[in-house]
Amino acid sequence: MVKEVIWTPEAELSFDRVIQYLHENWTDKEIEKFIRATEDVITYISKNPKMFRKTNIANVHEALVTPHNLLIYKIYPKRIDLITFWDTRQNPKKKKY
Repeated sequence: MVKEVIWTPEAELSFDRVIQYLHENWTDKEIEKFIRATEDVITYISKNPKMFRKTNIANVHEALVTPHNLLIYKIYPKRIDLITFWDTRQNPKKKKY
């Protein structure tokens, strides 16, 4: 069963920050690649939410979008909330769940 995916305001903001960073430092090709990878991961999450790494927080998982970006999400019975995009180069103790 495919679950509905909800973008939280924090997920939208952190996604926009990644896009802005790519726009300032990389090419349009890299932006398109990141967007495509994000769409693919969200499709996988909606079809099989538990396929990605579980965290120590109940029902919260992390999906690697690119080597430098994790997508953190929470599974509910009828939906999935995208919580935030996380730069893997940051201190992992500061992750927002």
